[in-house]
Amino acid sequence: MTTTTVPLAPVRRWIGRRQSAHRERGATAGNIYFALLFVAIVGGMVHKQLAVVFWPHSPNASRLVAASLVPVLFGLLYLALRRFGPLALSRPAASWLLPAPVSRRRLLLPSLRLTAIVAAIVGALEGIAIVGHAAPRTLGGSSVALLASGAGLTGIALLLVALAAQAGGRWGNRLDAVVSLLLAAGLAGLVTDATTDQPVAASGWPTTTALLPLVGALALVVGVLFALSVRGLARTPNERILEAAKTAGTLFDSAFGMEPSFLTDMVERRYWARRHLRSVRFPARLPVLVTQDLLLVARRRGRLLWLALAAALPVLLKDAPAWLTGVAILIGILLAAATPAGNVKTDAGNPVLLRMLGLSSRQAILQRLWVPGVLAAVWSALALGLLSALNELPPGPWWALGLTLGPVGAVAAVRRARVGFVRNELLPLDTPMGTVSTGPLVNAAIGPDALLLGLPVLVQIAQHHPLSWTTVLVQAVVGGVGARAYLVGSTSPDRVELNAPR
Repeated sequence: MTTTTVPLAPVRRWIGRRQSAHRERGATAGNIYFALLFVAIVGGMVHKQLAVVFWPHSPNASRLVAASLVPVLFGLLYLALRRFGPLALSRPAASWLLPAPVSRRRLLLPSLRLTAIVAAIVGALEGIAIVGHAAPRTLGGSSVALLASGAGLTGIALLLVALAAQAGGRWGNRLDAVVSLLLAAGLAGLVTDATTDQPVAASGWPTTTALLPLVGALALVVGVLFALSVRGLARTPNERILEAAKTAGTLFDSAFGMEPSFLTDMVERRYWARRHLRSVRFPARLPVLVTQDLLLVARRRGRLLWLALAAALPVLLKDAPAWLTGVAILIGILLAAATPAGNVKTDAGNPVLLRMLGLSSRQAILQRLWVPGVLAAVWSALALGLLSALNELPPGPWWALGLTLGPVGAVAAVRRARVGFVRNELLPLDTPMGTVSTGPLVNAAIGPDALLLGLPVLVQIAQHHPLSWTTVLVQAVVGGVGARAYLVGSTSPDRVELNAPR
């Protein structure tokens, strides 16, 4: 049996005509005009803030910071490429063209070309940011351009590595682990610089003469590897391309439908689909839902490790306003307490298990608050204790104040996990910038609004006064009373459903 490869261009044109048959004439040009106008307006509003981020008036980073930002920024770029594909197709192409007898190389080349442009732009921006914060202002424009070009080529090189990992075997997962370790090392370098006095990197940058052959050699290597990658595009398995297409489609659905739960559900399902689970026996005296949360936490050891490392990240805000450190602590306890939140989402979406166990909504939420509360308390105690040990906070029992934040983080995480779909039927708001839908705003506020129970901690950190045990007691009372009020007000001993109150 012989197969004949049909030309791809006529098929694309036919699908394009059928796909856009419902659009009005000039709709595409209007979308392009709106996108350019939006970029121009937003750029005009935040260009000063962007200048501070990418190119401050004077260099303010040491050599350690510059060296640490390289694995942090480019490691994040590589991991993002791995999570999103990097090679993907649109839904029509994945449905009709991928199984069709067309040239797979020509089919996948536009996706590779677009992703390479994005990777190059992101890499160049990251290079400009590093140079802008660490290089002296006497560095020539040609050197800056060569460094930015080298960073853009590095972004393309990372794309090619991610592309090979997408088409390869298990070595891609091992490489992801190595990149994660480099990312953790970079974050450790940033924390180390924040705790020591390092001089600003004002010299030692390469000249144009030294950079030109290096960037030229890098461009040659990347060009050759890109040509080889184009030649081997057909070796990428269909299931990997379809998985990336589902990711891209879910992202667009979440953006245009303003429904973030699509993305979170996809991430959860994909994570557990790749896990090999083993049972662990816990003491029988523990409540059944607490045991389930402990089992979920035990199966997410990687996230626990990242949370432990993230306890040192508030140190990076030592030069920022004090209230910003308090906000970072409150956000951290929400993220720590959200580790076992997947079980609460399951209970809220399908309370069959609660009916089988004979548990009311009040009993279920009471049990679900324990493990998130412990995680939030431990994380905040570590973060505040580290800040106090480094003399970034006034004297006082900050570790004890961190323990009192456990109920606050538990309430915020459980309330966030119980939220349902976005209510798009709510009336929009008219603003000078246009109409704003209130449904996504209300949905985004449910959960983080419970962090207001940590207001005593935020005020104490913002005032930068010595901490007394009275403040610890006040925060403990506020957190305990708030958790009790949430439990009584949002649940009932007579029903099972965990629908989030609005």
